Amino acid sequence: MSRLGAELLESMRQIVAHERGEIELPSYEIEVPRRIDVARVRAKLKLSQRQFAERFGLDVTAVQAWEQGRRQPDRSARVLLTIIDREPEAVQRALRHAA
Repeated sequence: MSRLGAELLESMRQIVAHERGEIELPSYEIEVPRRIDVARVRAKLKLSQRQFAERFGLDVTAVQAWEQGRRQPDRSARVLLTIIDREPEAVQRALRHAA
């Protein structure tokens, strides 16, 4: 049996055991902030609006609108902004283009 086959079989065993109440599977909940202070996140990184947008693949006009309160980041943007706030290097690594 291949490694993948063995992993799938083990996963199925765990699902059945969980459904029977024999084991608890690890779980976690995420919390996406309802609001995020984009200016604070950007200022913490000491970047201009343009630098911030370019570094993290954001539209500079969106960053400006968020900071001026004309628009609020949608859920996906709030997730990304939260990660930028907590782990900016991880986002940069993930977005870095290999030359």
